[in-house]
Amino acid sequence: MNKLYKGLILATALSVPTLALADQCKNRGVLDDRYCDENNDLVADSPKDPEKWRDPSTLVFTYTPVEDPAVYKDAFKDFQEHLSKITGKRVIYYTVHSNSAQVEAMRSGRLHIAGFSTGPTGYAVNLAGYVPIAVKGTAEGFEGYNLITITRKDSGINEMLDLKERKVAHTSASSNSGNLAPRALFPPQGIVPDKDYKVFYSGKHDQSILGVYNGDYDAAPVASDVYERMVSAGRVDDENLKIIYRSPKFPTSAFGYANDLHPDLVKKIQEAFSTYRFTPEMSATFKGADRFYPITYKKEWGVIRDIAHTTGTAYTKAGLQKLAQKAAAKKAAKRAAALIADQQ
Repeated sequence: MNKLYKGLILATALSVPTLALADQCKNRGVLDDRYCDENNDLVADSPKDPEKWRDPSTLVFTYTPVEDPAVYKDAFKDFQEHLSKITGKRVIYYTVHSNSAQVEAMRSGRLHIAGFSTGPTGYAVNLAGYVPIAVKGTAEGFEGYNLITITRKDSGINEMLDLKERKVAHTSASSNSGNLAPRALFPPQGIVPDKDYKVFYSGKHDQSILGVYNGDYDAAPVASDVYERMVSAGRVDDENLKIIYRSPKFPTSAFGYANDLHPDLVKKIQEAFSTYRFTPEMSATFKGADRFYPITYKKEWGVIRDIAHTTGTAYTKAGLQKLAQKAAAKKAAKRAAALIADQQ
């Protein structure tokens, strides 16, 4: 009974600061309860209490998880040295193996600066106090891609409304630009997938493009970068194809910092990103990008948030758990396929 009593006292004590903090926050938006957004820029504000500003002697940096983490660890080596020079701090690379682990690392305070993939950026912002400030790009703009709708020039399709009752290929159910984005962005154009036309899943962007080119489908929403690569490689002749719709540009990944870093340190981090120019090797790794291009989450991620909202994606803890489960299932399927291939 005594232990229970002590537990109740402890629980009450822990809840008081939380309630007090909640009362002090005039606007939180959709951010986690530990963060505040009083300037309405959709990202977590710097803590009001200077005692909560962190100024670590070593900065931990990472980039979005990939199958071979060493590739990007080496690619960012020169940038890390630049970041260290500007901030006057040691910078180390922290390897993460999943998007959810990356979000949790920043939320727990183990990660200070990071590059997040397009989709997981929303989870990092809402759950981990992540403040995106840049994406890869050039002097002309940021690196990204568009959702485009392609059709043959001889198809008789000249605008989105002409897709009604046509045979349209989406790529796969989980694809952003190949399925989720069309379901979010096409209705404002007057066309609703699975209502105005039946969706046929091709499996991949290149298969959708080849399917349209060969006349198997009347049209297809695909990623612009995949289409451009296929045209450049001579796999399809764009003289026979046309684009009838192009979405706003989707950013490919975001770079930023944890909201509770000391404001003076934040200024130096921002300076490091704005003044750095990619080495030739880094530029080659990132498809010609030569710098970090400034962005805001509120503006450049607007189209991504719209897609997430329309398709029922929630940047919550439950949503992050689903993302982790989906990634784990994908890895398991890939391992199983590899085992089967080895046995054959």
